[in-house]
Amino acid sequence: MKTAQVQQDKIVIKETEDIKLSWRKGAIVKVLGCGLCGSDIVKFREKIVHDGAVLGHEIVAIIEEIDSETKFKKGDRIVTSHHIPCGECSYCKHGNVSMCEHFKSTNIFPGGFSEKVYVSEEHLKNVAYLVPETIIDEEISFYEPLGCCVRAIKRCGLLKEDKVLIIGLGSIGLLMGEGIKALGYKVYGCDLLEERILLANNMGIESYNSLNLEEFNKIIQAKSGGIDAVFMTSGADKAIDVALKVVKKGGKIMVFSSTPKNNGYPNNEIYYKELTVLGSYSPSPKDLQDSFELLTSRKVNVKNLTTVYPLEKIQQAFDDTVSNKIFKAYIKIN
Repeated sequence: MKTAQVQQDKIVIKETEDIKLSWRKGAIVKVLGCGLCGSDIVKFREKIVHDGAVLGHEIVAIIEEIDSETKFKKGDRIVTSHHIPCGECSYCKHGNVSMCEHFKSTNIFPGGFSEKVYVSEEHLKNVAYLVPETIIDEEISFYEPLGCCVRAIKRCGLLKEDKVLIIGLGSIGLLMGEGIKALGYKVYGCDLLEERILLANNMGIESYNSLNLEEFNKIIQAKSGGIDAVFMTSGADKAIDVALKVVKKGGKIMVFSSTPKNNGYPNNEIYYKELTVLGSYSPSPKDLQDSFELLTSRKVNVKNLTTVYPLEKIQQAFDDTVSNKIFKAYIKIN
């Protein structure tokens, strides 16, 4: 079978031995396609993974071989996430499921950018869903990233009348905006790229250019009456300045991205304005269930966010994503 592997700062296609279910419970699935996640980009660019690693986890697939106590069967089209929390440890009990050691140790194998993947019985029981015929592969591939957004929104503890600002209108920022809208909150957005701002406005996310910070702050304060919560979906260090400028006293800043210099939030800003700065990383099974329902009910719109690439052009997909030529890459595999 073909896999896309990290090799000497490139993503290359390799022929590897076919995987079989053998004695294992679970399923071997034929991967139809896999979304390219920002975390895949970070792992590749920062050389966090070793040569031979197969990235990718936002898979849509057809079950090819199965031995399971679930209702799934051969031929089913499924979507699944890649991590499962134990539900019993201190992290899980405190709602920090993505810090759970079991969560970190579970994964699909060898990775989503592969013609075939092993999905464990635990995955099938907890985070896999049968995909209805009414939704196409590229759209349901947002299942896991939207789950991440749903968890962040829940963790923020918004009130119904709260006004929210998203800083960074790439694919995850737009997805976050869709999730916030679907859950009933007023959302604004900002970015430096006009094409992103235009798309966000077309999606119903009232958005502006934040290059001139003082001018942007005047506009957003006049429009919103004050921002109760800021969602940081930009990986730019300067986004922190924007967040601190616009957030209300007593407001919240939800950190949903890493930044190159790993700069922090000023202690005195947090102290004197009584700000809450919190992070959110990966979803729980319940967040994923909510994500699946939002996508299949069409309450969240992900049309026109993806650009499809064949597996053989996966390096181009990485390059185009990094250079902001596209919003979101979907790698079509089978």
